[in-house]
This record gives sequence, C-alpha cells and structure tokens, in this order.
Amino acid sequence: MTQFDSDPAFALVDPELRAALAAMPPLNFEAQFRDGKRLPQPEMRDAPPRPDVTVEEELAPGLAGAPDVKVLVINRDAKAPPRPAILFMHGGGYIGGSVWRQLFRMQDAAKAHDCLVVSIDYRVAPETPFPGPRDDCYAALRWLHDNAERLGVDPSRIVLLGESAGGGLAAQLSLVARDRGELPILAQVLVYPMLDDRSHLDGAAPPHIGTHVWTRASNRFGWKCYLGMEPGGPEAPAGAALARETDIAGLPPTWIGVGGLDLFVTENIAFAERLMAAGVPTELLVVPGAYHGFNRSAPKAAVSRTFNAAWNDALARYFAAAPR
Repeated sequence: MTQFDSDPAFALVDPELRAALAAMPPLNFEAQFRDGKRLPQPEMRDAPPRPDVTVEEELAPGLAGAPDVKVLVINRDAKAPPRPAILFMHGGGYIGGSVWRQLFRMQDAAKAHDCLVVSIDYRVAPETPFPGPRDDCYAALRWLHDNAERLGVDPSRIVLLGESAGGGLAAQLSLVARDRGELPILAQVLVYPMLDDRSHLDGAAPPHIGTHVWTRASNRFGWKCYLGMEPGGPEAPAGAALARETDIAGLPPTWIGVGGLDLFVTENIAFAERLMAAGVPTELLVVPGAYHGFNRSAPKAAVSRTFNAAWNDALARYFAAAPR
C-alpha cells in the first residue's frame, strides 16, 4: 500500500507523471528550521552543469543598505553582437532553492536562444523577508542594465523568467520596475508563479487542487516566512503578493504556465484574466493532470516536454518581436 492508494486526487494525475510523483518522499519544509533558524541542507542539483556553456560568478551592488547580490552569468560572449538576456529567479517557496540546482536548465536556455542568462542568488526568508528578496532582484536588474555593453547584452531585450516563488518575484519585480520607470523589461515568463498568500485558506481552491508536492500547509509556511506575519490577512505588505494588487496595467507582456492540479492554478488563471482585462498582452497555458513542478520531476513525460517547449517558444517570440 502506498500513500496514494486512498488519495482520490492521484487518479487525476496524468499517467506519465504518476511514477515520478509516487517516488517523491513527503515534503516537510518546516522541518528544515529549528527555533526559527535554518538547518544545514545538502546542496542539490537536478543534473550536472553543461561543460560547453560558460558560467561566471559576479556581484551586483545591493540597494542602499543591502549586501551585494551574487549572480551567475551564463553564456557570456562580449565579442558577439548585442544579444538578448534572461534574468532568472529560481523557485523555493521564498524560503529556499538554489541557483546551482537549475544551472543546467539555464545553460540549455542560453544555448537554445543564443542569449545571456543572469541567475540571481537572492536572499530568502525567514532570514530575509519581503522586500529583501525582491530588492535583490531589482539590484540584479539594475546591474544587468548598467553592464549591458560589457556583457554584450541588448538592454531592450531583457526578459524576466521565474519559476514558482521565482515567478512571484519576477512579477513583483515587473511591478516595481513599472512604478520606478528606470529599468525597462521586454516581457515576463512566469512558470507556475506563487502570487497569492491566501491560496491555502479554506475554499480558495477545490480540495483536489494542491494536494501534491506544494500543499496548503507548505504555502502557508512559505508565505508566513516571506511576509513576516500570518498570511491571508488584511495587512499583507503592498507589492508582495501580486494577486492583491489593484493596478496591474502597464506590466510587460506575460506568459503564464501552470499544471491543472497545482495549488497555484486558481490564482494563476485569475491573474492572467486580470492582466488581459488591464490591456496587458497575456498568454496562459494550463496543463491537465499536472502537479507543481511536474516538468522537473518527470521531464521526459509528453506533457512536460510540451510545457517546456511552450515557455521556450514564448521566450523566442518575445526576443524576435523586440525592435533591435
């Protein structure tokens, strides 16, 4: 007997994704902390780095009073004509994750699009709650613009790419960039972004949504650490949860992709609808039978290949449509 034998939601999972889901151990993010302090965690990488795509570490000056931000500069070629760039924010529920874990995927993206990728090693909660991680991302965006010529980047073709909490940070970054009006962004690609601190509340989603991988309990804990308060209440700080923002007009063109069983599917659909209502060019892809992070845990499944091809296609179209 497995943990899924009495789980009616498991029957809704795409057949090609079930083995990967069943092989996952139950996740307990709160167990990674003791007395409010993070316990040492092993460095995890989904695959080894690609030896044929360069990776360099640099430091972007932090915003006033904040430390410098480490970034990985992937596929730099300053001798080539100015190329587009991806500014990547990794996932991790605002409480973890690593630039190294997704390095090989960002190397693949850099090679596929003949572009530069800058992956941000932003600080995480609870040690650094909002707005610290978002400000780290803004510092990296500013550094990318300031160093565009040295890095061989066309500053008019910078796309934000974020996954899960990184998708939430990308959306937060696009909002603050719009409001400050000093660092243009071409588009944003949000892979199952974490946008709403209320999604764990009773009635926020049907019971079969969000039962696997990133659950309501995970969501509550991640947002509580990030906000520094109990999530879902009326006092969430402005700009932290894009689902709460009333004015989202003027955000850059947006692609959103999410699994139909992901806890974030309801908030992602609602955000896409609001973007379209605000006049923001928006694409939305919902994958039936897919749970949170399915394209990473089962990358060879047909739905995963289709999903990964879709966000890469969005990147290619954004880069191609931009004026040179």
